[in-house]
Amino acid sequence: MTISCVIVDDNDRFLRAAGALLEREGITVVAVATNSEEALRRAGEFRPDVLLVDIELGQESGLDLTRRLTAAAPAPWSRVILMSAHSEDDFGGLIDASPALGFLAKPRLSGGAIRRLLGDGHGEPG
Repeated sequence: MTISCVIVDDNDRFLRAAGALLEREGITVVAVATNSEEALRRAGEFRPDVLLVDIELGQESGLDLTRRLTAAAPAPWSRVILMSAHSEDDFGGLIDASPALGFLAKPRLSGGAIRRLLGDGHGEPG
């Protein structure tokens, strides 16, 4: 089963690298966004299976964007995975308190990791 996603990050270099990686691993990147308003537009336009949202989104908060996405959008685009270059521990309970499906550290981003969080049974072990 193909998974479509929108990647939301304020770093163009990361967007290109992550998009290429995920495409190689069978995740279809239908769009990217660099800020909250663009992310909300892309979610409505493409209706992806999941949105990957950077917690530190420039001057904006990816946590706030996650709340907006899940409040405004019916499933399936309410499925958000938060990501960061920092460890999950650096955010205390903020990730657990958010409506996000889960968290991925950017160095661990992969198609298998996304599939595991989505629970589709196609993730790789470990």
